[in-house]
Amino acid sequence: MGKIQLLDEHLSNMIAAGEVVERPASVVKELVENAIDASATAIEIHVEEGGLELIRIVDNGQGMDREDCSLAFERHATSKIKNARDLFRIRTLGFRGEALPSIAAVSRMELTSSQSSSQIGTRISIEGGMLGEAQDVAAVRGTEICVRSLFFNTPARLKYMKSIATEVGHISDYVNRLALTHPSISFTLTHNGKSLLQTSGDGKLLHVMAAIYGVQVAKLLLPIAGETLDFRWSGFLSKTEVTRANRSYLSTLVNGRYVRSYSLNNAIMRGYHTLLPIGRYPIVALQIEMDPTLVDVNVHPAKLEAKFSKEDELCSAIEQSVKETLRQGLGIVRPMASAPKAKVVNQVVQPQFDLQLPKPTPTASPAISSGIEASPRLLEWMTKQEYSRKEPEVTTTQLEMEQAVEKSAVMEATVKYESDSLQAVTTQNLYRQQVEKLVISQESHVAETENQVVQDIVQVAVPESAAEEDYSLPADAPQAQEDESAVPVMYPVGQVHGTYIVAQNDDGMYLIDQHAAQERIFYEFFMKKLESEDVTSQMMLFPHTVEYTTAEAAKLEKRLPQLQSFGLEVEAFGGRTFIVRAHPHWFPEGAELEVIEELIQFVLEAGEGSQASVVQMREKAAIMMSCKASIKANRFLTHAEMESLLNQLRVSSSPFTCPHGRPIVIHFSGYDLEKMFKRVM
Repeated sequence: MGKIQLLDEHLSNMIAAGEVVERPASVVKELVENAIDASATAIEIHVEEGGLELIRIVDNGQGMDREDCSLAFERHATSKIKNARDLFRIRTLGFRGEALPSIAAVSRMELTSSQSSSQIGTRISIEGGMLGEAQDVAAVRGTEICVRSLFFNTPARLKYMKSIATEVGHISDYVNRLALTHPSISFTLTHNGKSLLQTSGDGKLLHVMAAIYGVQVAKLLLPIAGETLDFRWSGFLSKTEVTRANRSYLSTLVNGRYVRSYSLNNAIMRGYHTLLPIGRYPIVALQIEMDPTLVDVNVHPAKLEAKFSKEDELCSAIEQSVKETLRQGLGIVRPMASAPKAKVVNQVVQPQFDLQLPKPTPTASPAISSGIEASPRLLEWMTKQEYSRKEPEVTTTQLEMEQAVEKSAVMEATVKYESDSLQAVTTQNLYRQQVEKLVISQESHVAETENQVVQDIVQVAVPESAAEEDYSLPADAPQAQEDESAVPVMYPVGQVHGTYIVAQNDDGMYLIDQHAAQERIFYEFFMKKLESEDVTSQMMLFPHTVEYTTAEAAKLEKRLPQLQSFGLEVEAFGGRTFIVRAHPHWFPEGAELEVIEELIQFVLEAGEGSQASVVQMREKAAIMMSCKASIKANRFLTHAEMESLLNQLRVSSSPFTCPHGRPIVIHFSGYDLEKMFKRVM
């Protein structure tokens, strides 16, 4: 008699439960996915004691009739696929028909379902895989499934369950992923009556992320979108100041299904390259849509992994999209995210006049044309006043008419605002008088009178519109290309411990890590040099020799052309010894030998000469050289050195983080400072 025998259905279901039902979170996953496939718009998940005591799923989907309720607990019974071809264009979350019989085999389950609130519903109870009789009940449209006493008949599995908090964490994590995947569905998750998640189901992914990660995190998310001929993606990713300690916050959602994809996660992380500190990861929710024939989701028992037909093309597109999104959306780190509250302040505002001084010559101000040695502050203001309006040349008659009109306007404005405070009126009258004196002095070219008038105007008569301009900063400070740089012009005022530069401008105070700032500048400089095809080298006065093991020497001898791409002239010098005769002149001064040995080590550790490994070696070399060449902490800089460093940082392509991902600039706005000192409440 043969030894092989066919197992009965009950035992087969219990074995299948070992794969499908790993923990309570697996039950929640399978049942909620069924609710989503049933076109539910609202799903409630109620859990007690980590899911071991009770898991209750309620949805408002299509529901089932009496026949389907009984047939649903048969092994491999499903409405999702009908033939083999359907396996290659799966659009539903479930398709195997194993979940319900497997769960029922290790629990006490009760199912209630109805296709319409006006029809009689069906209730079926199953205990340990034994199907009970169907009963007619009054039920609303949808399906309700209660799973009690999970693993009651498999004590070995029950014994090795983790703590309640751990099991709840797994349940919450997967429900969060499903909520991100289907923002148009309202999800409610409770544990022992306590709400853990509530989404609105309004179809907005950002609202779901706010419900999961918090409103403060949601405010620091950047939208991402793109498409190619085969793929389309959209979602949100966090700025560099929002990081986590592991990759579990990377959610890749493919065709409405959460999948764990090592290659997609790596593509996202490559997009964040040099922008995050080591060991830190962003928060990302990326929805990817593609033709079902390009993805195979039937490669994992729990359907948590997938294989893509054009994986390299997809990963490359995602990486570039992440880089472009971060390039456009990143900014200076602000430790205090609060914004000033709008408030009404009753205050007296001094009236402002739009006084246009007569200009004998269109290209020179009165003070300049008359030879007055005015202050840079006055010259800048007067230049703005004159060049903000392009006027044609005026004749003598027109000039006299304009003077008369302007004097009349001054008189009318003075009468109009007589009700203001005495101080305001006095200041206005004084301003009118000084302007008239300035016009007379221009015509008579009396230098002594003009100097006195200019001094009076500077001290008293600058209107509020000009006084609001920033004149407190040095006029000869270097000016960078403001419209081209993401970092504003900053004026250094000092250093903290020889490590951090303190700077300011109209927007507040800035703290700059001087080492990180110069590291970013040098990194971009060295990357440009290393990527150049023409790398010129200079001969060393005393060639440097290095010695390696036999295996390393054999490997290095084959990879000498790679070293030549760095501008290094390295030759075999007999045995296991190599001699370095030349290196690029732009190597960090004083660290040339150390850099040479590091580059050789990079070549020895790299792969077999692929283009990707060459690019990675160049990047590692640029990061290493920039770190060694940059100024270190406790190095006190002169004012000119600080100005030069800040201006060089402004013209860099990514001035927000160093190559290791640490922030370079931290910004405190004026409101932030006032709030810290309790000037505003």
